[in-house]
Amino acid sequence: MPLVPEYQAMFDALAEEPGPAITDLTPEEAREMYRLMRPANPDLSVGGVVDRAVPGPHGDIPIRIYSPEGEGPFPVLVNFHGGGWVFGDLDTADGVCRDICNTANCVVVSVDYRMAPEHRFPVAVEDCYAATCWVADNQVVINGSGRLAVGGESAGGNLAAVMCLKARDEAGPDIHFQLLLYPVVDADMTRQSYVDNAEGYLLETKTMHWFWDYYCPDETKRQDPLASPLRAASHANLPPALVVTAEFDPLRDEGELYAATLKAAGTEAQAVRYDGLIHDFFATAQMFQASRPGFEHACETLAKHLAS
Repeated sequence: MPLVPEYQAMFDALAEEPGPAITDLTPEEAREMYRLMRPANPDLSVGGVVDRAVPGPHGDIPIRIYSPEGEGPFPVLVNFHGGGWVFGDLDTADGVCRDICNTANCVVVSVDYRMAPEHRFPVAVEDCYAATCWVADNQVVINGSGRLAVGGESAGGNLAAVMCLKARDEAGPDIHFQLLLYPVVDADMTRQSYVDNAEGYLLETKTMHWFWDYYCPDETKRQDPLASPLRAASHANLPPALVVTAEFDPLRDEGELYAATLKAAGTEAQAVRYDGLIHDFFATAQMFQASRPGFEHACETLAKHLAS
């Protein structure tokens, strides 16, 4: 189907005043631009918000804990922000985390992991795993019920998938669900969706090359399942997954293949593609009517799995 009218109008407006391509920016310039694109949304009220830091192998890791209204205890989602492992932070994830907290009625712990190129693979993985272990071990502190999910958008979806592999293989935290939102799951950038959606839909194929070159410049290391979780030797005995994809997204095909691979290994997995939408559409779930059904379905699925 064609691009939904809300996104078409957005792209038409952007075409009148085009900005620089991400690939023409330094990482710090890209971070500033992304902060403008996805500002924090403190007007979206939740029960409570607390910033703190937790220990990790490379030093303290900032986290932000969102609690819903009510007494609890509540199930918990550990969220890893998107941004190609190069940009993004607690503020760029703030609006989506608040919305998930309210809509799924769960505690959301947002993780501000270290980013490339200052900290290349596998530092982000190690930060995220340390934060996930801390959350699992401190349920009373965060008013958690013991039911735990991991999730994230794009590169955050990559890290969420990797957390499930590490937890399985290292006898780590008991994770009950993985919410993978248009995730990066493989360094192979030759699939058809990379060709069909190479440019013009926010995330571009050249930008994905830029991300990988900063995050994991050694191409041999990209084959590591902790970088490309699709390449794990086994996808059995992993938490149930919802994999959300968008029609006009270079990452579409690898996300759908990941869900199929999980299912083939006996892991419960559902893939849902949203036609007419683009990468990163959760960012507009408060503004665009077309983005809302996918967001609400994801929250409903998350809540269902964390309640059982």
